[in-house]
Amino acid sequence: MNIKNTMQLSGETPTPLRAENANAASNTAPSSSAAPEKPRYELPDDAIILLPVRNMVLFPQMVLPLSLGRDWAIEAAQEAARTQRPVGILLQKDPQTERPGEGDLHRVGTVANILRYVTARDGGHHLVLQGEQRFRVIEFLKDLPFAAARVERIVEDDTRSTEIEAQFHALKQRAVEAVQLLPDAAAELVPTVQAIESPGQLADFVAGYLDIKPAEKQEYLETFDLLKRLQKLQWLLAHRVEVLRLSRDIGQQTKETMEKRQREFMLREQLKTIQKELGDDEEGGAELEELEKAIAEAGMPEDVEKQARKELKRLRAMGNSGAGESSMVRTYLDTLVELPWSKLGGHDVDIAKARAVLDEDHFGLDKIKRRILEFLAVQKLNPQGRSPILCFSGPPGVGKTSLGQSIAKATGRAFARVSLGGVHDEAEIRGHRRTYIGSLPGNIIQALRKAGTRDAVIMLDEIDKLGAGGFHGDPSSALLEVLDPEQNGTFRDNYLGVPFDLSKVMFIATANVLDTIPGPLRDRMEIIQLAGYTEAEKLQIAQRYLVERQRKANGLSAEQASVSEAALREIIGHYTRESGVRNLEREIGTVFRAAAMKIAEGTAQKVEIDRDQLTGILGAAHFENEVAQRAGVPGVATGLAWTPVGGDILFIEAQRAPGRGHLTLTGQLGDVMKESAQAALTLVKSRHLELGLDIETLARTDVHVHVPAGATPKDGPSAGVAMFIALASLLTGRKVRADVAMTGEISLRGLVLPVGGIKEKVIAAHRAGIRTVMLPARNRRDYDDIPQEVREDLKFVWLERVDEAAEVAMEAPLAA
Repeated sequence: MNIKNTMQLSGETPTPLRAENANAASNTAPSSSAAPEKPRYELPDDAIILLPVRNMVLFPQMVLPLSLGRDWAIEAAQEAARTQRPVGILLQKDPQTERPGEGDLHRVGTVANILRYVTARDGGHHLVLQGEQRFRVIEFLKDLPFAAARVERIVEDDTRSTEIEAQFHALKQRAVEAVQLLPDAAAELVPTVQAIESPGQLADFVAGYLDIKPAEKQEYLETFDLLKRLQKLQWLLAHRVEVLRLSRDIGQQTKETMEKRQREFMLREQLKTIQKELGDDEEGGAELEELEKAIAEAGMPEDVEKQARKELKRLRAMGNSGAGESSMVRTYLDTLVELPWSKLGGHDVDIAKARAVLDEDHFGLDKIKRRILEFLAVQKLNPQGRSPILCFSGPPGVGKTSLGQSIAKATGRAFARVSLGGVHDEAEIRGHRRTYIGSLPGNIIQALRKAGTRDAVIMLDEIDKLGAGGFHGDPSSALLEVLDPEQNGTFRDNYLGVPFDLSKVMFIATANVLDTIPGPLRDRMEIIQLAGYTEAEKLQIAQRYLVERQRKANGLSAEQASVSEAALREIIGHYTRESGVRNLEREIGTVFRAAAMKIAEGTAQKVEIDRDQLTGILGAAHFENEVAQRAGVPGVATGLAWTPVGGDILFIEAQRAPGRGHLTLTGQLGDVMKESAQAALTLVKSRHLELGLDIETLARTDVHVHVPAGATPKDGPSAGVAMFIALASLLTGRKVRADVAMTGEISLRGLVLPVGGIKEKVIAAHRAGIRTVMLPARNRRDYDDIPQEVREDLKFVWLERVDEAAEVAMEAPLAA
């Protein structure tokens, strides 16, 4: 709704009548008190002169100005003014029509009296009109220089029914509300609205000032029924009131926000003045000077230093306001300054010293030590070369993480560790954008910040346990740039927003398994496999490192407690069964705690722990000789398996029962292992003549194959040979040698195919007391990876076909 203080409406040419134009009029129509002149044109009694207008609708009782521009309209207005005739105001259908005809005008308009006719100095003609009554055109008159028509005046029905009375009071209340919501409404509008007592007059008054299209006003003008007019106005006015209310609320909120900001600005300026008087401003200026000096001394690249100085300029402009943005910028600059942009370790490469450090910290691991020394040799000859990206893969407890610390020590570099286990947010690698409150750089940049040098050793621990990509992005994909020597020279952290050179960093990743590492990420690393330790290696590790470490951890000295070599061998052989040495160190710690208890109680001054005392301290042996478990019956074979925690032995048990030749498989076997069992049974049946079996008897025999430890899922093709031997042993009645273990995949032609994990499997066989190991002939390439002491203790049989396995593994048939 648009209610104006001065009553203005657009007419033929929408301009308001100005006072100066009226006072300077050159031609003013006679006042209503003067005698009218004789009309030039004869009109019927029910005819009036028409003034077609553009974009304007006049309602009864309204007083509005009208500017005239067309000659025929001026002549019509002059004729009406001279003869003191009323005029009929009709809305044109198309505002662009210059000379509207009968079809270009609406049929309903308003009879209006000319209160004043003014001709201004500029030649403009202006009228002041007052609406009197609605009319409907009956017939347009022709042969006149202006528009005229015979009309029917519409008489208002003054009957006030109960419903009209209710609508009238509701409309008056809503109109007052609308006027009060207007920001610049005239003070006399509310009393004017409240003083109107006629429902029709109130309706026309409100409709005249409603901010709606002329076509909608014309439609309302043509509504003669008073009740319908009141109902239409109720809906239109309710909508305008809601719009005005929302506009007022928005304006109020905007005003409050601006006042709040202005208040904060004033308080901030006052705070600056107070700080200046107290000397705090000088202190803040000194801090900024120190920060500027630190930026200059940080050795940043040119583009990074430019960004830092730009942020410092912003910080100066903010002053010591303590605002959140000021704190964020200061934290960002502190991070930039503390990063080692150009700082290197500055160490000299000493191959002999590095070899001594590696040998001192770790027993064995010759392949890894050789690879590290090769890198140091290359770095010595080519200092500008790229650092390698190594990935140590192996079972838990074999020293992968501690090896990274030894590498840093051997190379004279700073060391930082980043744990990736369970990380599922890309921002943990790339950092959070500074738009977020509390944002930080990623773990890579934070590790370098902690290390203090750009050529540090950063260990990415448990890289195989990264969380999968999802809503927060894929962290493994974010690592692709970090671990790519061709890209990490310009690594961009989201928090920093500037590139950082990672090409001098020596990244070392650790993993238990490689299958869970995405292919592109695995391709960027040099994989070095760490197998489990043999019993001899575990004994050396225990004597050199674990015993002394646990003795100190429990507050003991060498004079107070000791563990004999026989006791260590007993712990290794019967209390632990693992690839690494973590459980071994725990058991040694338990032994020393028992010794510490005796010394603390005063019952002993020195405790020497031997093999016969272990049962009282550690309890009964946790593991028995598994070779004895396999003695005795046909249908049991020993296979070799690979697990993420190292190699292990696997028993294959088979049993027969009368039936229809069905095969039953149990022990939580995977699909691949089930297929190996089916292939093994088919292979046995195809060799029934060589094995001396009756094919008809086989058809009436059900076979059940079970792999113990049913709670542990098992899968893979490497148990094919063991399943063939177990089935052949069962069906022929020939026992399998208890000291023989085997691995290998089989084909339906009887070929033995190569498998993986040979080193781990052979070590597991040696640990379990096996004396003969049967391996695929195509795995001879893995023989050199097997430790020397293990090779010396075992006999190896290289298999081309399963028939060779049957000859070696199964005992001779019993004599008839």
